[in-house]
Amino acid sequence: MTKKILTLLILISSCSIISNAETFEKLKYGDFENWVTRIIPESRVLGGHKKTLYEIAPTETITGNVPYSNKGGSPWATSNVLANVMGVVKGSNAVFPDERSAGNKCCKLTCLMEHCKAIGIINIDVVVAGSMFLGKMIEPIKSTKDPYSKMEMGIKFNRRPKALRFDYKLTIPEGNTRTYSSGFGKKKTYAGHDCAEVYIILQRRYEDAEGNIHAKRVGTGRRHFNKSTSGWVNGYDIPVWYGDITKRADYKDYMGLISKEKSYYATNSKGKMVPVIEEGWDSADATPTHILVMASAGSGTAYIGTLGLTLWIDNIGLVF
Repeated sequence: MTKKILTLLILISSCSIISNAETFEKLKYGDFENWVTRIIPESRVLGGHKKTLYEIAPTETITGNVPYSNKGGSPWATSNVLANVMGVVKGSNAVFPDERSAGNKCCKLTCLMEHCKAIGIINIDVVVAGSMFLGKMIEPIKSTKDPYSKMEMGIKFNRRPKALRFDYKLTIPEGNTRTYSSGFGKKKTYAGHDCAEVYIILQRRYEDAEGNIHAKRVGTGRRHFNKSTSGWVNGYDIPVWYGDITKRADYKDYMGLISKEKSYYATNSKGKMVPVIEEGWDSADATPTHILVMASAGSGTAYIGTLGLTLWIDNIGLVF
Protein backbone atom coordinates (compact mmCIF):
# COMPACT_ATOMS: atom_id res chain seq x y z
CA MET A 1 0.00 0.00 0.00
CA THR A 2 2.82 2.37 0.93
CA LYS A 3 4.59 1.63 -2.35
CA LYS A 4 1.42 2.43 -4.36
CA ILE A 5 0.98 5.76 -2.56
CA LEU A 6 4.65 6.62 -3.17
CA THR A 7 4.30 5.78 -6.88
CA LEU A 8 1.17 7.96 -7.10
CA LEU A 9 2.96 10.89 -5.46
CA ILE A 10 5.86 10.56 -7.89
CA LEU A 11 3.45 10.57 -10.85
CA ILE A 12 1.62 13.65 -9.51
CA SER A 13 4.95 15.42 -8.97
CA SER A 14 6.08 14.56 -12.52
CA CYS A 15 2.84 15.90 -14.01
CA SER A 16 3.26 19.11 -12.04
CA ILE A 17 6.79 19.57 -13.41
CA ILE A 18 5.59 18.95 -16.97
CA SER A 19 2.68 21.38 -16.61
CA ASN A 20 5.04 24.12 -15.40
CA ALA A 21 7.61 23.53 -18.15
CA GLU A 22 8.17 26.40 -20.54
CA THR A 23 9.05 26.38 -24.20
CA PHE A 24 11.25 28.84 -26.07
CA GLU A 25 10.45 29.51 -29.72
CA LYS A 26 13.03 31.54 -31.61
CA LEU A 27 11.52 34.11 -33.94
CA LYS A 28 12.22 33.39 -37.61
CA TYR A 29 15.79 34.46 -38.50
CA GLY A 30 16.16 35.43 -34.84
CA ASP A 31 19.59 33.77 -34.67
CA PHE A 32 20.87 36.40 -37.16
CA GLU A 33 22.97 33.92 -39.10
CA ASN A 34 21.53 35.05 -42.46
CA TRP A 35 21.68 38.51 -44.00
CA VAL A 36 20.86 40.19 -47.29
CA THR A 37 23.67 42.47 -48.50
CA ARG A 38 22.54 45.43 -50.60
CA ILE A 39 25.03 47.40 -52.69
CA ILE A 40 23.57 50.88 -53.32
CA PRO A 41 25.28 53.16 -55.89
CA GLU A 42 24.73 56.62 -54.43
CA SER A 43 24.21 59.69 -56.65
CA ARG A 44 27.23 61.20 -58.36
CA VAL A 45 26.64 64.54 -56.65
CA LEU A 46 27.42 62.70 -53.39
CA GLY A 47 30.59 61.24 -54.87
CA GLY A 48 29.08 58.19 -56.56
CA HIS A 49 30.20 55.89 -53.77
CA LYS A 50 28.68 52.48 -53.15
CA LYS A 51 26.91 52.11 -49.84
CA THR A 52 26.37 48.71 -48.23
CA LEU A 53 23.06 48.08 -46.48
CA TYR A 54 22.03 44.94 -44.59
CA GLU A 55 18.69 43.22 -44.00
CA ILE A 56 17.74 40.23 -41.81
CA ALA A 57 16.69 37.56 -44.32
CA PRO A 58 18.09 34.60 -46.30
CA THR A 59 21.63 35.19 -47.53
CA GLU A 60 21.65 37.11 -50.82
CA THR A 61 23.40 40.04 -52.48
CA ILE A 62 21.37 42.71 -54.29
CA THR A 63 23.10 45.38 -56.38
CA GLY A 64 21.36 48.54 -57.52
CA ASN A 65 18.90 51.16 -56.30
CA VAL A 66 16.15 48.62 -55.79
CA PRO A 67 13.50 49.27 -53.10
CA TYR A 68 13.65 46.43 -50.60
CA SER A 69 10.76 44.19 -49.61
CA ASN A 70 11.13 41.44 -47.00
CA LYS A 71 12.83 38.39 -48.52
CA GLY A 72 12.29 34.70 -47.80
CA GLY A 73 9.36 35.19 -45.47
CA SER A 74 11.48 37.19 -43.03
CA PRO A 75 9.31 39.09 -40.53
CA TRP A 76 12.11 41.59 -39.84
CA ALA A 77 12.65 45.11 -41.08
CA THR A 78 15.39 47.53 -40.06
CA SER A 79 16.09 51.24 -40.02
CA ASN A 80 18.52 50.64 -42.92
CA VAL A 81 16.96 52.36 -45.93
CA LEU A 82 17.34 53.47 -49.51
CA ALA A 83 16.50 57.18 -49.71
CA ASN A 84 15.73 59.34 -52.72
CA VAL A 85 15.45 62.93 -51.50
CA MET A 86 14.90 65.51 -54.26
CA GLY A 87 16.41 63.12 -56.79
CA VAL A 88 19.51 62.41 -54.74
CA VAL A 89 19.94 58.68 -54.02
CA LYS A 90 21.59 57.70 -50.74
CA GLY A 91 21.72 54.66 -48.48
CA SER A 92 21.58 54.73 -44.70
CA ASN A 93 22.82 51.85 -42.54
CA ALA A 94 22.90 51.59 -38.74
CA VAL A 95 22.12 47.86 -38.33
CA PHE A 96 24.89 45.38 -39.11
CA PRO A 97 25.68 41.68 -38.93
CA ASP A 98 28.48 41.12 -36.44
CA GLU A 99 30.50 38.10 -35.37
CA ARG A 100 29.80 37.15 -31.77
CA SER A 101 32.30 34.31 -31.99
CA ALA A 102 33.87 32.31 -34.79
CA GLY A 103 31.07 31.28 -37.14
CA ASN A 104 28.37 32.73 -34.86
CA LYS A 105 26.68 35.94 -36.03
CA CYS A 106 24.53 38.42 -34.13
CA CYS A 107 22.83 41.75 -34.83
CA LYS A 108 24.60 45.03 -34.08
CA LEU A 109 22.55 48.23 -33.76
CA THR A 110 24.26 51.59 -33.33
CA CYS A 111 23.41 55.29 -33.15
CA LEU A 112 25.23 57.38 -35.75
CA MET A 113 25.05 60.54 -37.84
CA GLU A 114 24.24 60.10 -41.53
CA HIS A 115 25.60 62.86 -43.77
CA CYS A 116 24.08 63.80 -47.12
CA LYS A 117 25.84 66.72 -48.78
CA ALA A 118 25.66 67.92 -52.37
CA ILE A 119 26.75 71.49 -53.04
CA GLY A 120 23.87 73.66 -54.14
CA ILE A 121 21.33 70.83 -53.85
CA ILE A 122 21.13 69.35 -50.38
CA ASN A 123 22.93 69.47 -47.05
CA ILE A 124 21.44 67.15 -44.45
CA ASP A 125 22.75 65.55 -41.26
CA VAL A 126 20.41 63.05 -39.64
CA VAL A 127 20.78 61.16 -36.36
CA VAL A 128 19.89 57.51 -36.94
CA ALA A 129 19.40 55.07 -34.08
CA GLY A 130 19.75 51.59 -35.54
CA SER A 131 16.63 49.54 -34.96
CA MET A 132 15.10 46.25 -36.03
CA PHE A 133 11.42 45.42 -35.80
CA LEU A 134 8.73 43.00 -36.89
CA GLY A 135 7.17 44.57 -39.96
CA LYS A 136 8.18 46.33 -43.16
CA MET A 137 9.97 49.49 -44.24
CA ILE A 138 8.42 51.37 -47.16
CA GLU A 139 11.13 52.40 -49.64
CA PRO A 140 12.41 54.62 -51.09
CA ILE A 141 12.32 57.23 -48.34
CA LYS A 142 11.45 60.60 -49.83
CA SER A 143 11.86 62.86 -46.79
CA THR A 144 12.57 62.85 -43.06
CA LYS A 145 9.05 64.10 -42.30
CA ASP A 146 6.78 61.81 -40.25
CA PRO A 147 9.21 58.85 -40.00
CA TYR A 148 6.65 56.39 -38.59
CA SER A 149 4.57 56.67 -41.76
CA LYS A 150 7.41 54.91 -43.61
CA MET A 151 7.30 51.89 -41.28
CA GLU A 152 4.65 49.21 -41.15
CA MET A 153 4.88 48.07 -37.54
CA GLY A 154 3.75 44.66 -36.39
CA ILE A 155 2.71 41.33 -37.89
CA LYS A 156 -0.35 39.12 -37.43
CA PHE A 157 -0.21 37.00 -34.28
CA ASN A 158 -2.83 35.40 -32.01
CA ARG A 159 -0.92 33.73 -29.16
CA ARG A 160 -0.14 34.78 -25.58
CA PRO A 161 3.58 34.44 -24.75
CA LYS A 162 4.94 34.72 -21.22
CA ALA A 163 8.06 36.66 -22.18
CA LEU A 164 10.39 37.92 -24.87
CA ARG A 165 13.83 36.31 -24.49
CA PHE A 166 17.18 37.28 -26.05
CA ASP A 167 20.92 37.65 -25.49
CA TYR A 168 22.31 41.17 -25.46
CA LYS A 169 25.38 43.34 -24.98
CA LEU A 170 25.41 47.12 -24.61
CA THR A 171 28.02 49.86 -24.86
CA ILE A 172 27.16 53.46 -23.95
CA PRO A 173 29.97 55.95 -24.71
CA GLU A 174 31.50 58.02 -21.96
CA GLY A 175 29.94 61.46 -21.62
CA ASN A 176 26.40 62.50 -20.91
CA THR A 177 24.81 64.01 -24.00
CA ARG A 178 22.24 63.38 -26.71
CA THR A 179 22.26 64.96 -30.16
CA TYR A 180 19.18 66.00 -32.13
CA SER A 181 19.39 66.43 -35.91
CA SER A 182 16.52 65.77 -38.33
CA GLY A 183 18.26 67.21 -41.41
CA PHE A 184 16.53 70.55 -41.14
CA GLY A 185 17.36 73.34 -38.75
CA LYS A 186 20.26 73.45 -36.33
CA LYS A 187 21.61 70.48 -34.46
CA LYS A 188 20.85 70.54 -30.75
CA THR A 189 22.62 68.94 -27.82
CA TYR A 190 20.86 67.85 -24.65
CA ALA A 191 22.19 66.75 -21.28
CA GLY A 192 21.86 63.09 -20.37
CA HIS A 193 22.75 60.03 -22.41
CA ASP A 194 20.12 58.01 -24.27
CA CYS A 195 19.08 54.41 -23.52
CA ALA A 196 18.76 51.32 -25.65
CA GLU A 197 15.28 49.85 -25.77
CA VAL A 198 13.66 46.47 -26.42
CA TYR A 199 9.93 45.80 -26.34
CA ILE A 200 7.13 43.41 -27.13
CA ILE A 201 3.60 44.76 -27.55
CA LEU A 202 0.49 42.71 -28.26
CA GLN A 203 -2.51 44.48 -29.80
CA ARG A 204 -6.05 43.57 -30.80
CA ARG A 205 -6.63 45.60 -33.94
CA TYR A 206 -9.86 46.27 -35.85
CA GLU A 207 -10.75 48.45 -38.83
CA ASP A 208 -13.82 50.68 -39.21
CA ALA A 209 -15.84 51.33 -42.37
CA GLU A 210 -13.67 54.33 -43.30
CA GLY A 211 -10.48 52.28 -43.18
CA ASN A 212 -9.18 53.65 -39.88
CA ILE A 213 -7.32 51.09 -37.76
CA HIS A 214 -7.99 51.01 -34.02
CA ALA A 215 -6.25 48.95 -31.36
CA LYS A 216 -6.57 47.84 -27.77
CA ARG A 217 -3.40 46.95 -25.84
CA VAL A 218 -3.48 43.29 -24.87
CA GLY A 219 0.05 42.65 -23.57
CA THR A 220 3.12 44.74 -22.73
CA GLY A 221 6.79 44.05 -22.13
CA ARG A 222 9.13 47.03 -22.43
CA ARG A 223 12.59 47.80 -21.06
CA HIS A 224 15.08 50.66 -21.24
CA PHE A 225 18.75 49.70 -20.83
CA ASN A 226 20.92 52.55 -19.53
CA LYS A 227 24.13 50.85 -18.40
CA SER A 228 26.94 49.29 -20.40
CA THR A 229 27.43 45.58 -19.81
CA SER A 230 30.76 43.87 -19.17
CA GLY A 231 29.94 41.29 -21.84
CA TRP A 232 27.02 39.26 -23.12
CA VAL A 233 23.93 38.83 -20.96
CA ASN A 234 22.38 35.52 -22.04
CA GLY A 235 18.75 34.46 -21.84
CA TYR A 236 17.41 37.83 -20.69
CA ASP A 237 13.61 37.81 -20.27
CA ILE A 238 11.19 40.71 -20.62
CA PRO A 239 7.94 39.37 -19.12
CA VAL A 240 4.66 40.11 -20.89
CA TRP A 241 2.03 41.66 -18.62
CA TYR A 242 -1.58 41.43 -19.77
CA GLY A 243 -4.40 43.94 -19.50
CA ASP A 244 -4.12 47.36 -17.82
CA ILE A 245 -0.66 47.45 -16.21
CA THR A 246 -0.72 51.05 -14.93
CA LYS A 247 -1.33 50.01 -11.31
CA ARG A 248 1.72 47.73 -11.15
CA ALA A 249 4.46 48.87 -8.76
CA ASP A 250 7.08 48.33 -11.50
CA TYR A 251 5.13 50.24 -14.18
CA LYS A 252 7.05 53.01 -16.01
CA ASP A 253 5.52 55.82 -18.05
CA TYR A 254 7.22 54.61 -21.25
CA MET A 255 5.29 51.33 -20.98
CA GLY A 256 1.97 53.09 -21.45
CA LEU A 257 -0.31 53.36 -24.45
CA ILE A 258 1.15 54.84 -27.64
CA SER A 259 -0.03 58.41 -28.02
CA LYS A 260 -1.97 59.40 -31.13
CA GLU A 261 0.85 61.77 -32.16
CA LYS A 262 3.37 58.91 -32.13
CA SER A 263 1.15 56.22 -33.63
CA TYR A 264 2.77 53.49 -35.68
CA TYR A 265 1.33 52.72 -39.12
CA ALA A 266 -0.13 49.70 -40.88
CA THR A 267 -1.75 48.94 -44.24
CA ASN A 268 -5.55 48.85 -44.09
CA SER A 269 -7.87 46.69 -46.19
CA LYS A 270 -7.90 49.39 -48.88
CA GLY A 271 -4.12 49.16 -49.31
CA LYS A 272 -3.45 52.51 -47.63
CA MET A 273 -0.92 53.15 -44.86
CA VAL A 274 -2.79 54.61 -41.88
CA PRO A 275 -1.94 55.20 -38.21
CA VAL A 276 -2.87 52.52 -35.70
CA ILE A 277 -4.61 54.35 -32.87
CA GLU A 278 -4.29 52.69 -29.46
CA GLU A 279 -7.51 53.57 -27.69
CA GLY A 280 -7.20 51.75 -24.38
CA TRP A 281 -6.23 48.65 -22.44
CA ASP A 282 -7.86 45.36 -23.36
CA SER A 283 -9.02 42.74 -20.86
CA ALA A 284 -6.29 40.60 -19.30
CA ASP A 285 -7.60 37.47 -21.03
CA ALA A 286 -8.00 38.98 -24.53
CA THR A 287 -6.51 37.34 -27.61
CA PRO A 288 -4.24 39.59 -29.69
CA THR A 289 -4.34 39.98 -33.46
CA HIS A 290 -0.85 41.50 -33.87
CA ILE A 291 2.58 41.45 -32.25
CA LEU A 292 5.14 44.28 -32.25
CA VAL A 293 8.76 43.56 -31.33
CA MET A 294 11.51 46.16 -31.61
CA ALA A 295 15.12 46.53 -30.48
CA SER A 296 16.78 49.91 -30.85
CA ALA A 297 20.00 51.78 -30.07
CA GLY A 298 17.77 54.61 -28.86
CA SER A 299 14.78 55.10 -26.60
CA GLY A 300 12.14 55.70 -29.24
CA THR A 301 12.30 59.39 -30.23
CA ALA A 302 13.18 59.99 -33.88
CA TYR A 303 16.35 61.88 -34.83
CA ILE A 304 17.77 62.07 -31.31
CA GLY A 305 20.29 59.83 -29.61
CA THR A 306 23.70 59.31 -28.05
CA LEU A 307 26.12 58.91 -30.92
CA GLY A 308 28.10 55.68 -30.64
CA LEU A 309 25.62 53.92 -28.35
CA THR A 310 25.67 50.30 -29.55
CA LEU A 311 23.38 47.36 -28.76
CA TRP A 312 24.04 43.77 -29.82
CA ILE A 313 21.15 41.26 -29.93
CA ASP A 314 21.13 37.50 -30.54
CA ASN A 315 18.80 34.51 -30.25
CA ILE A 316 15.56 36.45 -29.86
CA GLY A 317 12.31 34.59 -29.38
CA LEU A 318 9.19 33.99 -27.33
CA VAL A 319 8.68 32.05 -24.13
CA PHE A 320 5.41 30.13 -23.68
